[in-house]
Amino acid sequence: MAELPAPEAPANPACCSGRFTISTLIGAEEGGKAPYGAAEAAGYDSAHPTNLSSSTLYLRTFGYNTIDVVPAYEHYAESKGAGDAGKGRPSLADLHSILKPDASRLHRPVYEPQQSNGLPDGVPEEEMGEDHKAPLEEPVRFGWIKGVMIRCMLNIWGVILYLRLPWITAQAGIALTWLIILMSVTVTTITGLSISAISTNGKVKSGGTYFLISRSLGPELGGSIGLIFAFANAVAVAMHTVGFAETVRDLLQEYNSLIVDPTNDIRIIGVVTVTVLLGISLAGMEWEAKAQVLFFLVILVSFINYLVGTVIPATAEKQAKGFFSYRADIFAQNFVPNWRGPEGTFFGLFSIFFPSATGILAGANISGDLKDPAVAIPKGTLMAIFWTTVSYLVISATIGACVVRDASGSLNDTIGAGSVGCEGLACGYGWNFTECAQKQSCRYGLSNYYQCLCKDQLYPLIGFFGKGYGKNDEPIRGYMLTYVIAVGFILIAELNSIAPIISNFFLCSYALINFSCFHASITNSPGWRPSFRYYSKWAALFGAAVSIVIMFLLTWWAALIAFGIVIFLLGYVLYKKPDVNWGSSVQASSYNMALNYSVGLSEVDEHVKNYRPQCLVLTGPPNFRPALVDFVGTFTKNLSLMICGNVLIGPRKQKMPESRLMSDGHTKWLIKRKIKAFYTDVVAEDLRSGVQILIQASGLGKMRPNILALGYKRNWQTAHPQTMEDYVGILHDAFDFKYGVCLMRMKEGLDVSRVMQAHVNPMFEPAEDPKESGTASPAAPVTGTLDPDALVAGQQASTVFQTGQGKKTIDIYWLFDDGGLTLLIPYLLGRKKRWGKCKIRVFVGGQINRMDEERKAIVSLLSKFRLGFHEVHILPDINQDPRPEHIKRFDDLIAPFRLNDGFKDEAAVNEMRHDCPWKISDEEVNKNRAKSLRQVRLNEILLDYSRDAALIAITLPIGRKGRCPSSLYMAWLETLSQDLRPPVILTRGNQENVLTFYCQ
Repeated sequence: MAELPAPEAPANPACCSGRFTISTLIGAEEGGKAPYGAAEAAGYDSAHPTNLSSSTLYLRTFGYNTIDVVPAYEHYAESKGAGDAGKGRPSLADLHSILKPDASRLHRPVYEPQQSNGLPDGVPEEEMGEDHKAPLEEPVRFGWIKGVMIRCMLNIWGVILYLRLPWITAQAGIALTWLIILMSVTVTTITGLSISAISTNGKVKSGGTYFLISRSLGPELGGSIGLIFAFANAVAVAMHTVGFAETVRDLLQEYNSLIVDPTNDIRIIGVVTVTVLLGISLAGMEWEAKAQVLFFLVILVSFINYLVGTVIPATAEKQAKGFFSYRADIFAQNFVPNWRGPEGTFFGLFSIFFPSATGILAGANISGDLKDPAVAIPKGTLMAIFWTTVSYLVISATIGACVVRDASGSLNDTIGAGSVGCEGLACGYGWNFTECAQKQSCRYGLSNYYQCLCKDQLYPLIGFFGKGYGKNDEPIRGYMLTYVIAVGFILIAELNSIAPIISNFFLCSYALINFSCFHASITNSPGWRPSFRYYSKWAALFGAAVSIVIMFLLTWWAALIAFGIVIFLLGYVLYKKPDVNWGSSVQASSYNMALNYSVGLSEVDEHVKNYRPQCLVLTGPPNFRPALVDFVGTFTKNLSLMICGNVLIGPRKQKMPESRLMSDGHTKWLIKRKIKAFYTDVVAEDLRSGVQILIQASGLGKMRPNILALGYKRNWQTAHPQTMEDYVGILHDAFDFKYGVCLMRMKEGLDVSRVMQAHVNPMFEPAEDPKESGTASPAAPVTGTLDPDALVAGQQASTVFQTGQGKKTIDIYWLFDDGGLTLLIPYLLGRKKRWGKCKIRVFVGGQINRMDEERKAIVSLLSKFRLGFHEVHILPDINQDPRPEHIKRFDDLIAPFRLNDGFKDEAAVNEMRHDCPWKISDEEVNKNRAKSLRQVRLNEILLDYSRDAALIAITLPIGRKGRCPSSLYMAWLETLSQDLRPPVILTRGNQENVLTFYCQ
């Protein structure tokens, strides 16, 4: 397999940037022998060698000299906005504009030494775009077990499990207790799915739940949820601490060793305990993680101890307290409810139990300390929910099968068999607890014995508590604030009073999280594409609704207070409009609203995550080119702006009535075809100036086109050369205005104007025979104008884009890095139902001896984009020589357009081409020979790999303005796309990022 001669290890390592087929040229003479002869070695599409110094560095990509580069990781690192060009990628002006001798930007050595994965040596991807100074000490990073699962399980297990679950089981019975548990778990599981979706919607940094929500869903929602959730967590600290203090107080009371009195003992023990916990937190994440593991082991031992204890035969002392081991009749009696006291209602008990199901966001709260948050948070959170749910169900069922509801604890309450006046199950086991049960003075039994076993500164002063310290950037001031809040609630010293407060705030937080995810889903933002496949927007909406309903069923006035706080916080952020831009779902929904309220959209900042391919489509009358309309309409539907543009050429007085007459008809035609697009036309003296008007004037505010979509000019060889010159000039104009370009070619052609019997735009001339126009019978001459009503009433032409594509492939040839538009359009197309079964394949160029390494680099980059592309092919044979017959075919293609100027001087050549600017001089043929043959070779590859594809998307080559004649450029496009059966989409972005893998 022939390879281009390229050194394995370039002499200048600064030019080895991890791209695929790259070598260094020091001036034109030192590049080595070109694959197509010495004359071609000096050929490149950038500038004449005499304009360059001998020290200028060039990249040699795919066999010819060009500053165009292949895709690489660093081009997308730290992408902040839609207007930021990637590092190392040339701008559109560098590639397209006339090169000047002093174009220092083009010639500066911007390519840094890099590894094959596109990262600088020794620099983790988190630090790309920042100072490359290595930190003095690496922060601690945790995996999904230690960092998320154990942490969540410890927060879910706790005081309610040990101190209230038996009592809840006695009150509600085993059946309703299971219902309470499952209802709580349903809410937390749905919230867990939503937070998992958020955590996989981009690269996660430090900041916890607030960061995840605010960066994915916006500062408005993130700020309000973050504060409420932080407050709920602080109160949860108090709840668990009070539970612990109750247990210690009971032990002291049992041995008559109270410090002061029962209530103040709880306060004293609680304050001391929370102070110790604060000390552990201040010691650092590493010590806190070790303490978590220790506590986890202690809890596991307690579970084992409990389960073993249930099967050990009960002693007389245990029986006096109501424990008789497993009994079927005890299980049956405890299976049904027995309500007692003021909390003795279903939702009263639910409000007390629900905090035990919270704690699911404990792993997300340390997102910045996880090795891989996108994997750890979903996996660890859901595993923690599963195992803790099993433990709650098992404990409630086992204890309900072993312990009676009332027991005195006195060993003197034994009775003989058949005693009169004894009531309850215990009578059958030789114990009489009737007296204390009737007086409700029993101290033991299930019903009586509880013991069974801020940097973003969205709000004023918040920034003070967000200051970080140490290698893990720990918010010590935030710890102190939590400590103060916890102490305040510890002083209440009543667990059953604290738990309902927490329930309302956690439910409020979960409702907002779920609703926020649902809101992000319905905005259809391309930036909202979580890779967590079990997320469902309808499940999120259901979780939000259930949380709100339960809040009002628990304590309606507390629910109103919670939502009042949320509305205040949300309103404050909306009013203050903090100077942050995270590509939020609020911005995305603003785009949809802007279709009706476009003025409001002008205040929304652009962001790469909210980039939308807004297309100006040169359709002429839209019904002339239905395939082009259907293609663009497929990926812009419910997503972005589409404008069908038409240029009416002629005197204004003559064409304006036609414009007014036809505009409404074309709009109705689009509506009937279910294409969500606008139609606009302009009157101009010639086609190119008309398109220039459309490019500059189309759109409104932020709803302005950024892509020019048009059909391929099939008759460029036979049409008047000036129309070809105008066609290529329109492409140059699009690039000058920083538009991307999407050019479509179909084997059967796009123009069906002969069938429509309508006026034809001179640029898009009707085909000369029925086969070219896509019809099977001769068509009558096209004269006059079409009646608007007839336009809508007539039968609409069907196209390939209106039918299901089945299990074919969409083949993407991402040969040069254009900012990602070549990837994004096929991705958006693949999200539609008709294309949903198609497998998307990505092809990139590479070297045969580095195929595995290069494939891993591209797979890694694509996986970070979360586009769902899993099939990547490296083309090691891209640098082979084309077949001789194909080379001859290309030479024959350009032969009619050559000047054949031989060795004439420059003045003579200029005079020859004065009236024929599209003509190609011999020098231009030789200078562009390598690039010309590259198109020939690429066509061979397309025919080999993609003959049966449903669609081919390939990076559009750029012809330098003033250096590449229009006929030569059209010959490139013709050669590249000829003989292909599938539709071919030639795409070139404007060299600025349209994809990113960062959260902000």
